[in-house]
Amino acid sequence: MDKKASRLKRALKVRSKIRKQDVNRLTIHRTSQHIYAQVLSKDGTTTIASASTAQADIKAAIKSTSNADAASEVGKVIAQRAVAAGVTEVAFDRSGFKYHGRVKALADAAREAGLKF
Repeated sequence: MDKKASRLKRALKVRSKIRKQDVNRLTIHRTSQHIYAQVLSKDGTTTIASASTAQADIKAAIKSTSNADAASEVGKVIAQRAVAAGVTEVAFDRSGFKYHGRVKALADAAREAGLKF
């Protein structure tokens, strides 16, 4: 099993547990250059809020798009947008990525900015 298949297997396991909780979910995707975050509805069909380092307003506020500082900025913005949309409690779907580095920085910043998970 290669690295990507292992990650996708972890993601399926986590998502099946989140579906049973019946809450909105904060899902992330990480690439070598960018990090993306979305708050999805309980059924997973509607995007409530989104933020990424590829967006112009966030990209202008950071020095590099591929470090923990950029991830924490995305975490703050996604939390602000979710709270503005009326969502304060979510389940954190890390998409099979290990909770370390940029993923952890995004999660910590989102918690500090008002999301509970």
